[in-house]
Amino acid sequence: MNDPGTRKASAGRAGATRRQFLLGGAVAGVGAAAAIGLDAMLGRSDEPAAGGGADGAAGTTASSAGPVAALHGGNTVPFYGVHQAGIATVPQAHATFVALDLREGVDRAALTRMMRLLSDDAARLTQGVPALADSEPELALAPARLTVTFGFGPGFVARAGGPAPSWLAPLPPFTIDRLQPEFSDGDLLLQIAADDPLTVSHTARMLLKDTRTFTTVRWVQRGFRRAVGSEPAGTTMRNLFGQVDGTVNVQPGTPEFDSVVWESASGAAGAWMAGGTSAVVRRIHMNLDTWDHLDRPGREQSVGRTLATGAPLTGVHEHDEPDFEAKTAIGFPVIPEFSHIRRARSDNPAEQIFRRSYNYDDAPVGAEIADAGLVFVSFQADVDTQFTPMQRRLDELDLLNTWTTPVGSAVFAIPPGCAKGGFVGDTLLA
Repeated sequence: MNDPGTRKASAGRAGATRRQFLLGGAVAGVGAAAAIGLDAMLGRSDEPAAGGGADGAAGTTASSAGPVAALHGGNTVPFYGVHQAGIATVPQAHATFVALDLREGVDRAALTRMMRLLSDDAARLTQGVPALADSEPELALAPARLTVTFGFGPGFVARAGGPAPSWLAPLPPFTIDRLQPEFSDGDLLLQIAADDPLTVSHTARMLLKDTRTFTTVRWVQRGFRRAVGSEPAGTTMRNLFGQVDGTVNVQPGTPEFDSVVWESASGAAGAWMAGGTSAVVRRIHMNLDTWDHLDRPGREQSVGRTLATGAPLTGVHEHDEPDFEAKTAIGFPVIPEFSHIRRARSDNPAEQIFRRSYNYDDAPVGAEIADAGLVFVSFQADVDTQFTPMQRRLDELDLLNTWTTPVGSAVFAIPPGCAKGGFVGDTLLA
């Protein structure tokens, strides 16, 4: 039983059996020639090799030296770790958000199988290694800082039989909302982000293959930021109104970020969420047609910042602290009470979130010349105490509401990361 030769032979038989099973489907679906190519790719490694990072994250495979290794370079983000990637990660240029509904009969055991499969393939793909049964393995070789982040909706946690955080529920209704079911709710979230849209597309397809016997697609939202290299690193993104979007954001790697974003073991969900967070995903339609009617001073008054630099109306530089007490020569506030930055600001330091949003631009409908907006994404330890009070203030008196309409909304629990050999969600399911 303990003979090394026996163990090696057993491992070889297991690997061969696994590939034979996968190749059987490949032959049926894409033909023998494609299957042979797939077998050659899978034969490179049956697991992502452990990299040199402190978290033991996968890097390139031992046999991927040469052109493939050069292609990977430093272009990978570790999958394994205390926290899931795709939260504190510097935002990539492209993202796809997929919400899935669980099929009838999917129980705790099935959820465990699904999350093991998803985690294994995500670990591979983020390191530039093809997923198991990847019918286009060449598309996996340029990870482009790919991250895959998983989130659990209320239905997922209920099927798992675990304790749900009190905030894991649809947001309370807001007067500005015009929510559409095709952009709202969901049992499982896949946030797939990379600096290359082809990588994002291929990863989404591979992961949806993994889930198709367990789930159905509820909605898909695609977003973008500036292309890599088009502006200096660290530049705050701009939305399609031309506004600097997300200036007041806690910085990853700081104690403040940890306090705002990460859940503790004593938090609302208990031990299974320790090291995790919550995600609010809101689709916000931006009426560019009527925004065009507003002059530049009016645009700046509505947000409370200059468009050119993102500086508050009382400052010079983007990160200058706004002076909400400053008055004009005739006694009016320089930063209006109805401005977006005034309504978003709270005197309660606990009411902070971490924004990680993306623009969207879809085909226009009817007489509009643009169907565009923001896939707003925020991470915070507790939705009820951090996000909801802020949204209530914006709902009451934010002039930007004249040109923006939330049409989708969903809340997900983002579990912690996992160690190599584990899977995302194992704190809930294992």
